[in-house]
Amino acid sequence: MRWLAKWIYFKLLGWKVVGNVTMSKDTVKKAVLIAAPHTSNYDFFIALLLRQVIGIKSNFVGKKELFVWPFGYYFRSIGGAPLDRTSGQNKVQAIADLFEKRDEFRLAISPEGTRKKVENWKTGFYYIAKAANVPIIMFTLDFGRKQNKISEPFYPTDDFESDLRFIKTFFEDVQGKVPQNT
Repeated sequence: MRWLAKWIYFKLLGWKVVGNVTMSKDTVKKAVLIAAPHTSNYDFFIALLLRQVIGIKSNFVGKKELFVWPFGYYFRSIGGAPLDRTSGQNKVQAIADLFEKRDEFRLAISPEGTRKKVENWKTGFYYIAKAANVPIIMFTLDFGRKQNKISEPFYPTDDFESDLRFIKTFFEDVQGKVPQNT
């Protein structure tokens, strides 16, 4: 299937990967992967192709109700992990605990939290990385240049404001599939 994903990604769609093209997969087994801008459902398919192209296993979390028969097996097989989203739960710590329980876990997440235009990102990705003591790897969904630019692993410091400015700089001048939502 990898050859088919590469053919679709590179030849049919004309995309390319730049930067940390292996996503440090041989040295970083646990990380929070953040993808932006998230402006369309199409982003999911580009991300799925990207993970096949570079040969990386990535994960996602979803509400535990999605992980029952008949879909539970499928969601787990593509990297899903169930999350109890009932009120009163510390979701950041619950997700950080998933990192602790697994030898390899790369959580892919969109910091916008929606496909609509937002002024401020949700910051859970940052606090998950801090709580799990794992790096953040950033990658763009740049439909203007038709590329996924991937950062080197970034370990959050204790200076949230400075770290967030650094992270957002990586995504400057990136155009989403729906430009007005970028």
